[in-house]
Amino acid sequence: MKTERAVAGPWSLATSRAFWAGFAPAALRDQPAGGELRTVFLAEPDWTRVTATVRQDGPTAHLTVDGPGDLEAAADQVARFLSLDVDGRGWPAVGERDPVIGEAQRQLPGFRPCGFHSPYEAAVWAVLTQRVRMSQARKTRADLIARHGHDGAFPDPARLRSLDLDLFGRQTEYLHAVAEAALDGLLDGARLRKLSAEAAVAEVKQVKGLGLFASELVALRGANHPDGLPRHEPRLAAAILESYGSDASLEELSAAWRPYRTWASVYLRALA
Repeated sequence: MKTERAVAGPWSLATSRAFWAGFAPAALRDQPAGGELRTVFLAEPDWTRVTATVRQDGPTAHLTVDGPGDLEAAADQVARFLSLDVDGRGWPAVGERDPVIGEAQRQLPGFRPCGFHSPYEAAVWAVLTQRVRMSQARKTRADLIARHGHDGAFPDPARLRSLDLDLFGRQTEYLHAVAEAALDGLLDGARLRKLSAEAAVAEVKQVKGLGLFASELVALRGANHPDGLPRHEPRLAAAILESYGSDASLEELSAAWRPYRTWASVYLRALA
């Protein structure tokens, strides 16, 4: 299926693709020439495999999605995980209010936060990184896709729930809880995006094994909520210290970032 989406505000597919290619939890691989973005993922409504190709033509995103399931919903999911469904016309004004963000915007022109295909995959990553090195988490994730996935797509929740995995601590138990939550609709990206960021975090926190840091990751980077504040992200705290100094307060700074607090936080992290 081919469809088009009008993108409101600054957008550069090339900048977003370059960022996602280096996004450790779910980096893009084997991208086509010519500036298109291609990815494979599980569509949330039915957990079927979807291939998606995105091309930019000015403010228009051309989406091609292919798979056996609900392709309209799959196209909506692509727009969500690339932040194409967010009205970004007010984003430049944030850079005018905050010179640090303004410089970040100049260094990352048209970037829109992206990375996880769904809250489900973000939640799995949050579990895999618990008390282990990120390199080990990446290896485990790659092994899950290679051994139990769907031709490059992540294992669906029913499959993940059935696996008897030899993982660190209680990770297997927590992965099964994440799978159950995904099957029950608790981690549905469209549903979480309709909530406030704070309410979405509270919903995700109901899942066994997901604390505050993980719940923020799932809501803000999995559902790609544009206006939430990751209060438990140590790397954001380090980036603020680097860019603003020791007297800066996240709560005070973020007042100037509304209604794009997630975007500003990701920009700072990306620069760091």
